[in-house]
Order: sequence, then C-alpha cells, then structure tokens
Amino acid sequence: MQVTETLNDGLKRGYEITVTADELDAKVNEKLAEAQPEIEMKGFRKGKVPMALLKKQFGQRLLGEAMQEAVDGAMSEHFEKTGDRPALQPAVEMVDGENWKEGDDVKVTMTYEALPEIPEPDLGKIKLERMVVKPDDAAVTEALESLAENVQDFESRKKGSKAKDGDQVVIDFVGKVDGEPFEGGAAEDYPLVLGSGSFIPGFEEQLVGVKAGDEKNVEVTFPDDYGAENLKGKPAVFECTVKDVKAPKAAEIDDELAKKYGAEDLDALKAQISERLEAEYAGAARAVVKRALLDQLDEAVKFDLPPTLVEAEAKQIAHQLWHEDNPEVHDHNHGEIEPTDEHNKLAERRVRLGLLLAEIGRKNEVEVTDAEMTQAIMNQARQYPGQERQFFEFIQQNQEMQQQLRAPIFEDKVVDHVLEQADVTEKEVSKADLEKAVEALDEE
Repeated sequence: MQVTETLNDGLKRGYEITVTADELDAKVNEKLAEAQPEIEMKGFRKGKVPMALLKKQFGQRLLGEAMQEAVDGAMSEHFEKTGDRPALQPAVEMVDGENWKEGDDVKVTMTYEALPEIPEPDLGKIKLERMVVKPDDAAVTEALESLAENVQDFESRKKGSKAKDGDQVVIDFVGKVDGEPFEGGAAEDYPLVLGSGSFIPGFEEQLVGVKAGDEKNVEVTFPDDYGAENLKGKPAVFECTVKDVKAPKAAEIDDELAKKYGAEDLDALKAQISERLEAEYAGAARAVVKRALLDQLDEAVKFDLPPTLVEAEAKQIAHQLWHEDNPEVHDHNHGEIEPTDEHNKLAERRVRLGLLLAEIGRKNEVEVTDAEMTQAIMNQARQYPGQERQFFEFIQQNQEMQQQLRAPIFEDKVVDHVLEQADVTEKEVSKADLEKAVEALDEE
C-alpha cells in the first residue's frame, strides 16, 4: 500500500492511496479463511468447503468489502502518522472509477482541509468582571403585583357605568343566521372579557360602551375558515342582553394569593420570587460575561481557518438573517443568498471561537455526560405533549440531532472551565445596569 502526497497548500491536503491487487487478494483470502469454519455447502461437511470454491462463490462479494477496509485502514494510518485532523469528512474518489476491473491495483484520491494548530491561550491572564444584582424589595413587589394580575377577579361597576376594553360583561345571547337560531349559538350568564379575542372578530368591539340592562344586536360575519362548515362566511346577528358590567380587580397580595401559587404564606412566596429573580439575574450576568470572555479569546488567539468551514458558516448566517428580515417566507424556495463581508467576518469569528473552545475542551477532557444529554432531550421533548416517547426515540436514532443538542452543552461546560481559570471579579450593579448590558448584546 502506498500513500503519495499530491497537495499541501495552507490547510488543504491531497493524497493518492494505492492498494495493490495482491494486497486486495490477500485481504479477500483472509476474510474467506475467517468464514470457512462456519460455511456449509452441498456436498461438503461444515468447514470443509475448499478455498478455491469459496473464492469462486463469495470472492466477488467480499472484494468490495476488502477494498473499503483497505482504504479505511490506509486513511486511519495516515491520520495517526501525520497527526492531521480533518475539519470535515475527507472526500474520497476512485481514480479509475467504472473502468476498474478485478486484478488491477486500486487507486483513490483523498482530499480534506486539516484543522489548524491552535495555540493555547494563557487563561489566567484573562480579566473579567461579573455583574451581580441583588433582588430588592421593589423588584419583588413588582413580581407580586404581576402575579396578582394573573389571577385577577372582576367586581361590578356602579350602576349605569359603560363597559370599557378589559372589562367583563355578563351577557345572555342568542345567535341567528338568516333569522334562525343555530346550534351552539346561545348562552346565559356568559362572562366575556372585552378585548380578549375569545369571540369571533368584531363581536367584542361592539359591546364596548354598553351598560347593565342594555339589549344589543351584535352583527358579525363568520370567518371563511370557521370550524363549523355551515357557518363559514355567513353573516349572523347575536341578540345580547347585558346583565352586568364588571371592572378587573387584581387579587389582594396576601397569604391567599401565595397559596394559589403553591406557597405556604406570603413570606414563603416572596422568598421564592427572590430566588427566581436572583437566578434570572445570574443567567443574564453570565451571558454578559460570556460575551466578554469570547471577545477576549477572539482577540488573543489567531490561527488559519479551514475555508470550507468559514464558507458554510457564512452561508448559514446569511440564510438565517435573510429569513429574519423576510418572516413571511417559511420555506426555502428562494434564490441563493450571497454572504456579505459582514457575514464572512462573523463566520470567521464563530469558526475561530468554535475551534478554540473545542480544543480547550479536548485538552481538558471536558465531556457531555449521558445524564446531561438525557436532560436536554427531555427538555426538548416537553415541546411535544403526548409525543415525548416518540421524540426521545427519534433523537436516539438521529446522530445529527444529538450533536445539535450536545454542542451548546459542551460549549457552556468549556466556558465554565475557562471562567474558573480566568481572573474574574464581581461587581454589584443595579438591575437597570444589567438590563442595559444585556440590551447591548443584542445590538452587536
């Protein structure tokens, strides 16, 4: 077997691998010898079929396997000997292709882009500042008020008050199409919140301004995509009697509110809110310090980048941003989107940082555990109620999806490792300062 270099340009590599006919023949004989003891054939005892007959019967079938194994072995030996790590799966092509015939040497070309030598940064020299925000009484109170609004009640307005958007009107109604009531079109003492959008378009707006005791005919047209086939696109009149007009009233912030949210009392609910806010602030602060870390790593370490990786990343960025600018397009039936210089620059940063973090993780034996992967899959599965088991099985059988879930976990673990080595100081700031820093991330 012979491996000859044909290309060495930057990170681009090319080789021609030659497997002689004798080597292939020996590989086929080796496979036949391994299988011979278990082969039965009419006229021969098990394991006693002559090699010549076996070769005639199975040789052609085994030749392809032998060829593949020989080439794979040569590639593995090459990477082990050179220390090269391909950025993507090497491209392998047979030189003679369809013209090759049994008895000829096999020649294949192998081309790839090698991963560059990545310098190891001195993590101890990285200086970062982590924002710390302590939940204050005002933030806890704001959260409590929000919770109270979510469980709001309604109380009757003064007699003669007109209904406003957001009010609840209690109504009896009968719906008619062509003067005849239709099934499901009537109700008594129905509590309808104006502006909730729970009724068909145009219904709630016509009840703004009514008073308790009013009778109102609401004229609407059922949408063309309405669920009931017999009502699609039909004009209808709802004869409504307004029995009460109620204003929204937030729940009292007390122990009863706390119990509605599963807490023992108000103090316990406040403690839960404070813990949740602290976790939210810590998550936001981590995003800020992570961006600062990546900025420093991007400046500190420079190395050649595999062009194919950068090109693929730039195309993906351009495609994603195009869809964000054209949200009405949900498919990919559009022309090719050419990356701009800005896309290419961002792609270079992402590839550089991706390779650097991967190398730091590899050298420090950072791994994603089975438990972490299981948790990630379960979190994703919750988006498909009732189909969690099918989703779990789909992920287990799909290597690409597994990698998509593993990649961000791995990156976060490497970032945590780097932060442990870096010089990180904490600075207590206000919630407004943290929010401003987070907003700045989106602008970059």
